[in-house]
Amino acid sequence: MTEGAGAQARGDSHSTSGGGRAIPIDRSVGAEHPRLGSAEDVAAFEKIPYAERIAAASTFDAIRLGASVDPNAPAIQFLPNASHEDEPVVITHGQFIARVTQTANALHELGVGPNDVVSFMLPLLPQAFFTLFGAEAAGIANPVNPLLEPHQIAEILEAANTKVLVTLGPVPGTDIWDKVMKIRGQLKNLKAIVVVAGPADEANGIYSFDDLVANQPHDRLVSGRTIKAEDTAAYFHTGGTTGTPKLVRHTHGNQVYQAWVCNLILKTPPGSNLLFGMPLFHVGGSLTQALAMLAAGGCLVILSPAGWRNPSAVRNIWPLVQKYRPQVLSSVPTVLAATLAIPTDGFDLSSLRYSAGGGSAIPVAVGNALQQRHNTPVLEVYGMTETASVHTISFPDREIRLGSVGHPVPYSRVRIVRIDADGNYAGDCATNEIGVVAMAGPGVFSGYMMDEHNKGAFVEPGWVNSGDLGRLDDEGYLWITGRAKDLVIRGGHNIDPAPIEDVLFAHPSVAIAAVIGQPDAYAGELPLAYVQLNPGMSVQPGELDDWVRERTPERAAVPVAIISLETMPLTGVGKVFKPSLRWDAAQRVFTRILTPLKEKGVNYEVAVGAHGTHGSVATVTVSGAPEAERAAIERQVHGALDPFVMRHEVKFA
Repeated sequence: MTEGAGAQARGDSHSTSGGGRAIPIDRSVGAEHPRLGSAEDVAAFEKIPYAERIAAASTFDAIRLGASVDPNAPAIQFLPNASHEDEPVVITHGQFIARVTQTANALHELGVGPNDVVSFMLPLLPQAFFTLFGAEAAGIANPVNPLLEPHQIAEILEAANTKVLVTLGPVPGTDIWDKVMKIRGQLKNLKAIVVVAGPADEANGIYSFDDLVANQPHDRLVSGRTIKAEDTAAYFHTGGTTGTPKLVRHTHGNQVYQAWVCNLILKTPPGSNLLFGMPLFHVGGSLTQALAMLAAGGCLVILSPAGWRNPSAVRNIWPLVQKYRPQVLSSVPTVLAATLAIPTDGFDLSSLRYSAGGGSAIPVAVGNALQQRHNTPVLEVYGMTETASVHTISFPDREIRLGSVGHPVPYSRVRIVRIDADGNYAGDCATNEIGVVAMAGPGVFSGYMMDEHNKGAFVEPGWVNSGDLGRLDDEGYLWITGRAKDLVIRGGHNIDPAPIEDVLFAHPSVAIAAVIGQPDAYAGELPLAYVQLNPGMSVQPGELDDWVRERTPERAAVPVAIISLETMPLTGVGKVFKPSLRWDAAQRVFTRILTPLKEKGVNYEVAVGAHGTHGSVATVTVSGAPEAERAAIERQVHGALDPFVMRHEVKFA
């Protein structure tokens, strides 16, 4: 490590301002960061075709060009404990592209070609980043959430036709290796396992990552491969956790566009730092943040192997900002909201130019609080795995309207469309008319890996169906009004959960809020709210009910109950996992409906969960019932639960 790189690694020098500096992967004349303050500015910018601007055909090219800005500058600063007091493990840009090249060569030696899949399950160790981009240079990467259950992981790996699996070894405190050993025999196409932080057993097809990589050339791809923009770079798992895994196919062109456009909008200068804690199995982490920063010649300050899931990451947020001087405070809304509880007194936060978040909506109350605290714009982003992440954003050069997700990024488009009962395109919506959000542009994928998932995926060729409801106002701002499947449908009346959630978020005691549909035999669904309170906060009985009732003009939208949870169920990337709440609501309702059985001395338990065919199923397990009474009990259960939409089954124990 050079002395200069060490100084930057310790956070002793400020990042370059670079307002007009070149974007390394942009080859257009000057390649300066333009002002995009109006629709006319964007139209003028788009007069140069995108294909003439971009210099990188692949993610490998993008990282290489980013490294060329200053090979001795840090690309990664790894903080083992997510603390400002950690001595960072520094990997320079020159070292990073060398390790990516060696990883690609090691995978090639294991038989990985352009159409072969390398899946990986790793925490945020440097090897995870080498694997992601090395796998894309050798073949096709498939990042997998290691927090999933073994059967879910096996289904994803089989659906992807995984040839090589890179995974964490038997490290104390983790169960990744145990999961791999449990499912290994189910993976018909698996040829090799490459282990990080674990022993090799090459006779049984298990190789040491560090040993395998160290023996490879670092200055060229031994495969001789020329990677094209249309080549498949990765498969990302998306959607629910039931049924056949839905794998999004990304081309190298999709991913390079994401890196280019994020740096364009945020005016990312070479040498800047980003506090990084997002998982790599999420496009926001792997592309919007990791690839974008590396392609810009910036640095990822990695907040421990657990990232933002490590409580120290949020607890130490302000001393970390003071030391590493990031320009953007960027994460999912739950993390941004959590930072508001950490006092800023005595810390120099002057490097921050923006707060940015996505993955789910930023509550307006949280956005207002962030803006007031830091005196900087809050940039809400919107997109999906199918658009390679960010597709719209609140442009820094335009008026920020909290609650809106801004405008489409350059060369991308958004339409609001009507979908008929059969799921077919039925016309475009008028200004301010709510409909389904459809998106097109260089980041939009061409389809899922399996054709069975492509039915209804596009409203028209090239225009992906987001599944979200939204509207475009008369100045082109996009407002997401809800998720089609998240709508609470009360007696045929559609209730959007988002405004009710915003009301709850505005209460000073509420940290997280979610509204779902509670099953109802008459109305189909009734709105039900769940909240997680801020640490140390409490509410009086009925306080939140009164708060919502007074601020919700639509009487039918007032939740029938508000349930406080110690911990809100979240996905691996910090979104509220609403299926879990729906199952909890159904379990409560069905248990109550079956109370007459309990009064007759019948012991039963209701469990609600995911089902591969029906989506969700309620299982009523009756225990201790004599054989002669079982038929009558089963008839009573069916009579009570048949009026509900959700499927149910009866078991006797």
